[in-house]
Order: sequence, then C-alpha cells, then structure tokens
Amino acid sequence: MGKHLKRLASPRSWKIKRKAGKWVVKPGPGPHRKDESIPLLLLVRDYLHLGNTSNEAKKIINQGKILVDKVVRKDYKFPVGLMDVIEIPEIKQRRIVLLDEKGRLTLKKLLKKNSKYKLCKIVNKTVVKGGHIQLNLHDGRNILIKVSDPTNPVEDIYRTNDTVVINLDKNTISNHLHYREGSIALITGGSHRSKVAKIEEIKKTRSPEPNIVKLKVDDTSFETIEDYVFVIGEEEPFIAEVAK
Repeated sequence: MGKHLKRLASPRSWKIKRKAGKWVVKPGPGPHRKDESIPLLLLVRDYLHLGNTSNEAKKIINQGKILVDKVVRKDYKFPVGLMDVIEIPEIKQRRIVLLDEKGRLTLKKLLKKNSKYKLCKIVNKTVVKGGHIQLNLHDGRNILIKVSDPTNPVEDIYRTNDTVVINLDKNTISNHLHYREGSIALITGGSHRSKVAKIEEIKKTRSPEPNIVKLKVDDTSFETIEDYVFVIGEEEPFIAEVAK
C-alpha cells in the first residue's frame, strides 16, 4: 500500500481543500480508525498552519515539537482523532480535536488547566486473567481495573458507553462519567452530530438493532443511536471547550 491517497477520495471527516492537488498523505496504523482520524502532517500544515509545505510540516514534527496526549509524536502519518489533546509547547498552543456540524474533525482551543485531561468512551470491557477488568476505550488504549476478589468485583463500577476522564500526566482515571438519563452527551454521528444535549431516555431494544437514545437540546428533542452518544459530563460538560 502506498503512503498517499487521492484527495478526492480522502475521508469526508478531513477539513481540507479537495482540489488543491491530486495526492494527500494517508494515516498510518494507530489508535484511531482511518476514517475517523487525520494524519498529523495535515493537522500541522492545513489546520494549525505551522508550515506551507509537507516538508516544512515534517521538519516541525521530526523535531519533536508536537505532542499528542502528552506524548511526542514524530511520525507524520500518526492518526489523530476525536478528543485527542494537541500541544505545541514552544508557542504555548493547546487544542482538542472535536467535530463540526458536518462531521469533520476540527480543533478547538484548550485551556492549560484542561490540557492534562482526556475524555475516553468505554467501547467494550472484558474479563482477563485473574478476574481483573480491562476497559477498551475509543482511542485504542486499554485500562486495567484490578479486582481484589473475582467472586465479588466491587471495583467493577464501569459500564460500556460510560466515559472515563484520563489524567494524561499519570495515565490514570481521575473521573467517571456515567451513561444514564440526565447526563450531558456529545453526538458524534448522524444528522445531529456535533450537538451537545442532555440524555432524556435510553430505549433498550430486544434485537440486534442498536439501542435508541432520546436527547434534548434547548427546547428540542431528537433521537439517535447509542453508538453516536459520547458522554462528556453529568450536570455540565467536564471540559467546557467541548460544548463550544
């Protein structure tokens, strides 16, 4: 497989000019799916405008000036996705990756006090050797929850579709946001993507079809599937920039 793809065939989640050239770099293997992420090179050049050409952007990346979730990334193809925290310490810039109303990945400014936290949705959980619980998160990371007694796992307080707040400095869970009625959620897909709304009702389905969630924003209610609901707070958004 080549390192590039045609611009016209690039994912619709990329906010780039489709006719500015024929080719564009494609994301490499990493924590996010290819259709839900954007290569670091495009983020540096087309989003942050830190370079005018690919070579200039690669030089900035190779010098270790870009941090993703507090980790220096020197691979220009590294896939960056939803809720990732981008930092450029040299110019004191901090950004969080969100979605706009068209479902495209976009960047929002992030306050320094919030840049050490990251919201991660629990997409799956498994029991591993010893009866311990492994949480599988939307950004590819796994968190192991130690269980003292497998016959009575009182530490197992996490559920699929809940959100955990990761302290990026310590790589530990600092908060737990429940997926339940009354919580605040970001919609990540469908016709209501990018909206921040309150969960009114979770409708369980007795079929292979996904559960349906009824939400409300201002005075308007709507429904979407469970997969598109990303909890970002319980009474208010944990990170204020997510609501903007």
